[in-house]
Amino acid sequence: MKTILATTYAVNPNKGSEDGMGWNYVLQIARFHRIIAITRENNQAAIEAYMAANPDERYERIQFLYFDLPYWMRFWKKGSRGALLYFYLWQRNVVRFIRQQKLDYDIVHNLNFHNDWTPSFLWKLEKPFVWGHIGHHPQIPSQYLKHYSLKDKIKNKLTWWVKKLFWNNSPSLKNTVKCASHILCMNDSVPQVLDLSKAQYSISPSVATQDYGWLPKNSEEEFNIISAGRFVPLKGFDLSITAFAKLLKKVPNPAKCKLTLVGSGTESNTLKKLVKDFGIEENVQFIDWIERSDLMTMMKTSSVFIFPSHEGAGMVVPEALSFGLPVIALDNCGPGQFIDEKCGFVIKMGNYEETTEDLSEALLELSRNKEKRSSMRKSARQVFLEKFHWNRRGELLKNIYASILNQQEYSISKKTL
Repeated sequence: MKTILATTYAVNPNKGSEDGMGWNYVLQIARFHRIIAITRENNQAAIEAYMAANPDERYERIQFLYFDLPYWMRFWKKGSRGALLYFYLWQRNVVRFIRQQKLDYDIVHNLNFHNDWTPSFLWKLEKPFVWGHIGHHPQIPSQYLKHYSLKDKIKNKLTWWVKKLFWNNSPSLKNTVKCASHILCMNDSVPQVLDLSKAQYSISPSVATQDYGWLPKNSEEEFNIISAGRFVPLKGFDLSITAFAKLLKKVPNPAKCKLTLVGSGTESNTLKKLVKDFGIEENVQFIDWIERSDLMTMMKTSSVFIFPSHEGAGMVVPEALSFGLPVIALDNCGPGQFIDEKCGFVIKMGNYEETTEDLSEALLELSRNKEKRSSMRKSARQVFLEKFHWNRRGELLKNIYASILNQQEYSISKKTL
């Protein structure tokens, strides 16, 4: 059993998204190895309270260390404001903190955040270095921003410009790529933007979820569509609403079709206005952020999960698959790479009208064809078990670490000959 030192900037067992992923990755590494996990000080209370209330034999192999920059270097950070800049500074300074602890470990792993345009500095520790999962949100195609403000459109272009600036010009990023023993890419766009050689990386989804253990029990008499996430342009909720409005014109009994949107965000009023403009308020339900367990309960009574997001991953997709929900996504480097024709629909991107029409046709097919819906449910469960159960991530990391250590031992033995 080896010791893995992992920087896990965001870890909280009580949250989802990046924080929940950080927690679960730590547990998965601890299935097979000892782990020293370094995270922010503001995560300490939640971690210790959860561990005290939820005993697990894996905790014996986990050591948490907590590090933050002094207040004068972070007073300006408020919530998500300034998060990326602070993460960059945190990563630069955590190397000195690690050296001061005089720790004994075999591999160092930059575990999260998952940006492929933000450099890591763990290679300076001169140990075998794993980077990732890493990835990026692609630029939102301009045709899909028609319902959003000029500010959103400018932000979309500016964010993409900043990413390209780092990919093409950051010496620190180039050193990160050069010195990594292995790079875990969340989709096939990462090797392209970082210009990686085949020997440097592997591709695997970064997201996963636990097994809730059963298929959805929705009524066959109703067609319940669900989607969840932040109400921001990246998530494409306007596409879901427009496609649903088109669906209602095609089905014989619109009253039995429901769309539930779970989330909150800056575009909440924009999306609610869109629903009102279509005159479909009676068929659409908005629900603010709820407990994760309540969202899982809602998925049990749903028929399909629609998620035309432009992001690079999508935590809610594995959760939907775990309940056997067919998933409808766009053909992109994010959720679209998770889905095939057996467990859902992947919609090719065209102009706005073509995309929303194709999304509505996919919904119509599932609403009409109960046998296909049933078959997709079974396939969705199988895809989850094979690719998106948390244990698959632990097994993946186990194999990567073993390969690196074997290669290291081989190199040492060659030098001694």
